[in-house]
Amino acid sequence: VGGIYTVLQTKARVTADEWGESYVLVGPYVESSVRTQVELLEPPQPALRRTLAAMNAQGCKVHFGRWLIEGSPAVVLLDVGATAWSLERWKGELWESCAIGVPWYDREANDAVLFGFLVAWFLGEFAAQSEERPFIVGHFHEWLAGLGLVLSRARRLPVATIFTTHATLLGRYLCAGSVDFYNNLHSFDVDKEAGERQIYHRYCLERAAAHCAHVLTTVSHVTAAEAEHLLKRKPDLVTPNGLNVRKFSAMHEFQNLHAQSKARVQEFVRGHFYGHLDFDLDKTLFFFIAGRYEFSNKGADIFLEALARLNYLLRVNGSEVTVVAFFIMPARTNNFNVESLKGQAVRKQLWDTANAVKEKFGKKLYESLLVGSLPDMNKMLDREDFTMMKRAIFATQRQSFPPVCTHNMLDDATDPILTTIRRIGLFNSSNDRVKIIFHPEFLSSTSPLLPVDYEEFVRGCHLGVFPSYYEPWGYTPAECTVMGIPSVSTNLSGFGCFMEEHIADPSAYGIYIVDRRFRAPEESCAQLTAFLYGFCQQSRRQRIVQRNRTERLSDLLDWKYLGR
Repeated sequence: VGGIYTVLQTKARVTADEWGESYVLVGPYVESSVRTQVELLEPPQPALRRTLAAMNAQGCKVHFGRWLIEGSPAVVLLDVGATAWSLERWKGELWESCAIGVPWYDREANDAVLFGFLVAWFLGEFAAQSEERPFIVGHFHEWLAGLGLVLSRARRLPVATIFTTHATLLGRYLCAGSVDFYNNLHSFDVDKEAGERQIYHRYCLERAAAHCAHVLTTVSHVTAAEAEHLLKRKPDLVTPNGLNVRKFSAMHEFQNLHAQSKARVQEFVRGHFYGHLDFDLDKTLFFFIAGRYEFSNKGADIFLEALARLNYLLRVNGSEVTVVAFFIMPARTNNFNVESLKGQAVRKQLWDTANAVKEKFGKKLYESLLVGSLPDMNKMLDREDFTMMKRAIFATQRQSFPPVCTHNMLDDATDPILTTIRRIGLFNSSNDRVKIIFHPEFLSSTSPLLPVDYEEFVRGCHLGVFPSYYEPWGYTPAECTVMGIPSVSTNLSGFGCFMEEHIADPSAYGIYIVDRRFRAPEESCAQLTAFLYGFCQQSRRQRIVQRNRTERLSDLLDWKYLGR
């Protein structure tokens, strides 16, 4: 889910190239995803065939197939639901062997117990069914998969174990609760904090996995410090996350893609702001923040505050630049709102009207030129055309401001982004230089409102803003970098620290790093505002040069380099 899914999916190719048939991914069986992403097959290795047959004979449902992604790795999928009848028995066994009790109401933890026991059963069965003693490495990601590791050690299975923690449970919870997390890491009473948040059993599973593993790794130095203090074990290695970088043979190719995608985003903006299009789209910059809806962890709070200040700076200095800031964070909604859909309909209507008039005009012009006379401009359009055009113009009038949110929110009154927007007063009014569009759903190319997928949307924007307080790695700015789009990150995100380590002056390459570690929130916000205002002052030429430099960094994030 989220980042870990991206890690495994993008890394599959380099790993499969290196290990071939010896590389098998083990995960839960989810029918809807299997139907579209997995080709179910018979296992080629005899030992694996016997293992699956033995487990299926004892009431499990275990499937083998190939995951249809680059590298098409082999997958063994364990049906968690089909073995739910064993849950109480396995929980009893977990309590007796590890003294960890899992409450009945925590569905996610119950699934983790079922999955953990199935994984341990699978590994044990595979070792037993192999003719000569196999060399098995079990690499477990995150606490949800960690129980399989703990049981492998408790049962003394011949498996070398690695545990990768991509974040820590307590870290995410503590950061969301507005504490000065990083400067107090050493002083938290971990048992008490986990107990108060009712995640003690989850924390126990995570900590057990970290301590039972032969090798503990994490994705960044930020998370390494966190694991050392909260899980009480220092990671043996830090393995940064990469991406599959698709290189274009011609350098200008990705700049062309930016221009094409930007045109799609501009079309949406034309419709969304109909009746209030009093700004120049050629001088409009698109900023965006995207990801899980964790208001303070992901830095949406400081971003909104910085946008309010940026708006003031742009107005006071009489800037011609307009900024449209997109918030792409899924929240609970019950559908698009009428005003947003109407905007796109009005835009399309205008386009059709303009085309109809253009056809007529073109035909008359052509006929006039054929007979060798210059056209009489007064006869080119008749009264009917003017009537049609006037009606189209009247249709674009609106009394209200363009909507801030594209959907009807279920918790409109208490939603943190909307309440902050009400406080700072950025309502897309004509005299504001900063406009805000909150799209509380992931993007999809089939949406009737903004029909672009995430990758295309990112390419069409000018700057990604991710001023996170808690971000163990940070795939969002990494994806921007690979596409040649500048981004804002922080020195509390794994990605930000990785870039600071590898580049002397990241901002020269379009990677702006906000200091949230050693500065007060007020100072961090001022620094972010300065970055945004500086970006707005660049000429188009400077932005193009900057995108070229950003794109050059993508080699640092390529699995071909990081995989080794």
